[in-house]
Amino acid sequence: MNNITKVKKRFFQYGITIGLLKPGLLNSIADVNGVMVGHVTKIKGDDVRTGVSIIDPGIKNLYNLKIPAAFYVGNGTGKVAGTIQVEELGTLEAPIGLTNTLSVGYVTQGIIGLVLSRERVPKIQSVNVLVGECNDGILNNIHKNSIFEKDVILAYKNRRKDFNVGNVGAGCGTRCFSWKGGIGTSSRLVKIQRKEYTVGVLVQTNYGGALEIAGVPIGTLLLKTDYKEFIADTDGSCMIVVATDAPLSSRQLKRVAKRALMGLAKTGTVMREGSGDFVIAFTTSRKGLEGSGVLGQCLLDSQLNVMFLATAEATEEAVYDALFAASTMGGRDGNVLEALPKEKVIELLSQYGKR
Repeated sequence: MNNITKVKKRFFQYGITIGLLKPGLLNSIADVNGVMVGHVTKIKGDDVRTGVSIIDPGIKNLYNLKIPAAFYVGNGTGKVAGTIQVEELGTLEAPIGLTNTLSVGYVTQGIIGLVLSRERVPKIQSVNVLVGECNDGILNNIHKNSIFEKDVILAYKNRRKDFNVGNVGAGCGTRCFSWKGGIGTSSRLVKIQRKEYTVGVLVQTNYGGALEIAGVPIGTLLLKTDYKEFIADTDGSCMIVVATDAPLSSRQLKRVAKRALMGLAKTGTVMREGSGDFVIAFTTSRKGLEGSGVLGQCLLDSQLNVMFLATAEATEEAVYDALFAASTMGGRDGNVLEALPKEKVIELLSQYGKR
């Protein structure tokens, strides 16, 4: 059931630089202090290719020590749970879940169970849980539920700093452009008034278009992009989670979240009509939390430009990370998603002076 293999080489290890800013030590969302990610991958028979991923901000007693958060919609064909309260209150009070479209309810219930079993929640109070999704129906039979509460608990137990990417967790059955996609991650370090902060991004890719890497039209050069790709019945989606330790308010986090979609666009997508492109952003700093008594200590809006740049760069690279980490996978009805031909791509990037 739980089939997690360690990726031998990630995108950045091929010597390709994206953008201007330096990545963190792990080049991962886990470079943000405290943040960890856990997966459970479900592969069974010919038609189960799915999973669940948990992003834990690493705040002890998170329900009672809520952190600033925001949610932003690029194209809204999707079913993300818990967003209305985040829009209203601007806080995150539980770990974030990612899964397939029709398992959102099961993962929501699983995370609620986790919170109730680990934290003091007054009997009259509810728990708001953010759970994002992508439709992995090309390889996975989404009408057959394969995700249960025990999988959510196991994914939470599996969380770690050096988590795997590619065909894992919620990315097990998903695609990216004309190839196999999955989970990808990246980070950037920023300095604002001599203080260093980290911006980390995790993506669950499941969309198409005309793949570009560092401005090189890879899809066109490999003859994997045509007009048919843009009118496909399944438009796909992308879930993006942005984490930082910078002191930001919910309003400022929403501004940051918008820039994640600029990074997504640089990979070659236009967020098509049937796509669900969503961004969840949070900070582990509580300085921007209203009512905490320290609201005035968050960054000035005039200082956010480098945060915007970091978010766009990390999102773009996280997509490439998913592509380079994923391997060929077959699934439902004999469908197959091939891995990106990395050697050909590296050769093309070298020809264009990108490596």
